[in-house]
Amino acid sequence: MRYPEGGGLTAKERAQREQVRFAAAEMFVQGVPDVEVARRFHVTRMSANRWHRAFDEGGLDALTSKGPGGALCQLNDVQLAILQAELDAGPAAHGWDDQCWTCGRIAKLIAERFKISYTARGVDYLLHRLGWSWQVPTRRAAERDEETIAAWREQVWPVVKGPRRTWVPGYVLKTNLVKGSGRL
Repeated sequence: MRYPEGGGLTAKERAQREQVRFAAAEMFVQGVPDVEVARRFHVTRMSANRWHRAFDEGGLDALTSKGPGGALCQLNDVQLAILQAELDAGPAAHGWDDQCWTCGRIAKLIAERFKISYTARGVDYLLHRLGWSWQVPTRRAAERDEETIAAWREQVWPVVKGPRRTWVPGYVLKTNLVKGSGRL
């Protein structure tokens, strides 16, 4: 997917799919059943049936591509560049000291900066389109000492863990008789 460029199909891919629908319409005119059209074009029977109904109701115009799907971005290119710079500055630059961006916080930033209302889900789509992904921050203690931890893993842990036993004696349980079967 080309999410940084807006996601979805390219204009060329939309045109190819439109040609498939037009070819299916020719088969509908010839009286070919939807099941055969679906098999011929490697689509579901439901898609072929939907195309057939749309063709019957509106002709070829009903099968033309309506352009890329989804809502249009409410921010223009300049605003997107400004938003990118604001996000790169980090949450601390906007008063959140925990260094954690959330969709709600970004929606609030967009509303304050650009006077445009976004839902948290809309912000998620917008960030994905901009190439951002959600991540869970690693929580580490400020006093953490990596050298001491590495030394403990190498020296103390093997002693605490002990040697690995490769064989452990087991036992077999006698199963109960199944009522009426007379077998074990």
